[in-house]
Amino acid sequence: MPFWQRALVLLAAMMGVSFIFGVIWNQLFGFNLPGYISGVIGGLTAVPLWDLLKRTKPKQK
Repeated sequence: MPFWQRALVLLAAMMGVSFIFGVIWNQLFGFNLPGYISGVIGGLTAVPLWDLLKRTKPKQK
């Protein structure tokens, strides 16, 4: 997978996880999650996902 595709998938995953975690937090506790905490959650998601995407190789024909 080329670098730009990995970066795009990673960015989408980080944004999605941050958003979903913020919504769940708001439903459970009734107040908004601070943006930096949401960013940390998204960043922690990015580390294992980047490693997984680096290991993904295109199928050889």
